[in-house]
Amino acid sequence: MATTQKATAPAKKSQGFQGIKAAFWIIVVCFILAVCFFKFFLGNSEHINPETGAVIDGNMWGTIYKGGIVVPVILTLLFSVIALSIERWLALNTAFGKGKLPKFVANIKAALNANDFDKAQKICDDQRGVVANVVGASLRTYKEVEGVTGLKKEQKIARIQQAHEEATQLEMPTLTMNMPIIATIVTLGTLTALFGTVVGMIRSFAALAGEGGADSAKLSEGISEALVNTASGILTSWVAVVAYNYYTNKIDKLTYALDEVGYSIAQTYEANHADEA
Repeated sequence: MATTQKATAPAKKSQGFQGIKAAFWIIVVCFILAVCFFKFFLGNSEHINPETGAVIDGNMWGTIYKGGIVVPVILTLLFSVIALSIERWLALNTAFGKGKLPKFVANIKAALNANDFDKAQKICDDQRGVVANVVGASLRTYKEVEGVTGLKKEQKIARIQQAHEEATQLEMPTLTMNMPIIATIVTLGTLTALFGTVVGMIRSFAALAGEGGADSAKLSEGISEALVNTASGILTSWVAVVAYNYYTNKIDKLTYALDEVGYSIAQTYEANHADEA
C-alpha cells in the first residue's frame, strides 16, 4: 500500500516590515497634510498679501497658492505617491532579504549541484526574505517526496513545482501591495491637472467677457491658476510613473529569481533520480 505525505509546505512568514495594508489611511493623512501645507504655508502672509490677496513680489509659493482649490488635491496625490514609494521601498527591501539576490541565487544553485541541501537550507535561513521563504518551502517538499513511495518521478517533481508555485502565490501579495494605487495616481495626476487647467481658463475667459472690458488682474490670476495646476499635476504623474516603473522592475527581478531557483530544484531532483521510473 502506497504511503503519501502532504508535499506542500507553507512558506515562512517574511520577517520585518511587510507593507501597510490600510493604504486608505495613508491617503487621508496626506490629504490633511496637503490642506495644512496649502493653507498655512503657501497662504502664509510671507507669500500672500493678507489685505489684497495678491502674490507678494512674484513669490513662487504664493503663485502656487493662487492655483486654487485644485492645488490641495494635487498635493494629496503627490504626498500619497511619495509616502507609498517609501512604503514599497521598505517592504521590498525586506522581501529581497539580507544579501544580494543574484549572489543568493548563485549560492543556492551551487549547493543544489553539490546535492548539499542542508547548506541550501542554511543559505535560505541566513538570507530570509520572499525568495528564501519560497526556496525553503520547495526544499522541504523535496525532502518529503523523497520518502514517499508509490509515486512516479514525474508526480514527485510535479509536487515540488506545486509547492514552489503555492509558496510564491502566498508571498506575491506582499510584493504587489499598493502598487495599483501608485498606478492609479499616474492617471489621476494628469486628469486633475487637466481639470485645474480648465477651471483656470474658465476664470480667464470670464474676465475677458466681463463688463467694461477685460480685468487684467482676474485674467492673469486665471492663467496663473491654469498653469500652476498643469505643472503640479504633471510633476505628480512624473513622480508616480518613475516610482511605479522602478518598483515593478524590482518585483520582476525577484519573480525571475524565484522562477530560476524553482526550475533548478526540479531539475536537480530529476537528475538525482534519473534511474527512477
